[in-house]
Amino acid sequence: MLMNRRTFSTALLAGAAASLFSTRGMAAIPAPVKARNVVLVHGLFADGSCWSEVIARLQAAGLNATAVQNPLTTLPEAVASAQRVLDRQDGPTVFVGHSFSGMIVTEAGVHPKVSALVYVAARAPDAGEDYTALAKTYPTPPASAGIVFDGDEGRLSEEAFLRDFAGDLPEAKAKVLYAVQEPFHKALLAGKTTNAAWRSKPSFYAVSTEDRTINPDLERFMAKRMGAKTIEVKASHLALISHPEEITKLILEAAGQA
Repeated sequence: MLMNRRTFSTALLAGAAASLFSTRGMAAIPAPVKARNVVLVHGLFADGSCWSEVIARLQAAGLNATAVQNPLTTLPEAVASAQRVLDRQDGPTVFVGHSFSGMIVTEAGVHPKVSALVYVAARAPDAGEDYTALAKTYPTPPASAGIVFDGDEGRLSEEAFLRDFAGDLPEAKAKVLYAVQEPFHKALLAGKTTNAAWRSKPSFYAVSTEDRTINPDLERFMAKRMGAKTIEVKASHLALISHPEEITKLILEAAGQA
């Protein structure tokens, strides 16, 4: 009986501690400020038009949405292109990044007009962290083998694009997206963030459970580490196109509009 009481007391204390930790974790994430502006950034193998499905829904909800044309040259140049768009916003702004552009959201998200961050199957490094080294602690996703280079410019092969990048889209639509993919420069991949905006801004994360471009478990790790409000979408890497309703809903929540 004594052991049972001790066991019960230990379990009770552990449960209380877990509850306290959970409450503190939730309290540590500030509630998002109501925002009417949304700035969206695309990642590798894409351009700003990949946000079209989401933009149409945000506009229908009365929000002002702007897609950044990421130059995909170097991280500082990509960050600067996003900062110029953020500068033009007229108030609190939700900053959204897909894939590689999570690096841009993490770095430029400290901008004073940014009220919340949204990561869509995106990189979310800590300040100064080597993302490539972090990614190597998880199984390599299939899309990595499909990157081909012409000198310093990289792109996905058509087979990898259709199968590993846009696998849940109709083939005809995926082929159109493949035709407009923007090559990236090798120098872009060498960049490291100096800020971690998610440490000070409300953060939201959409994990793509069928992702073959970024390991879904790596996405879950990054989302948990930042304490983000997280959803899981049964989607390829392009959840923003195959599941625009879910992604739009998460952005609206980040904008205090849900």
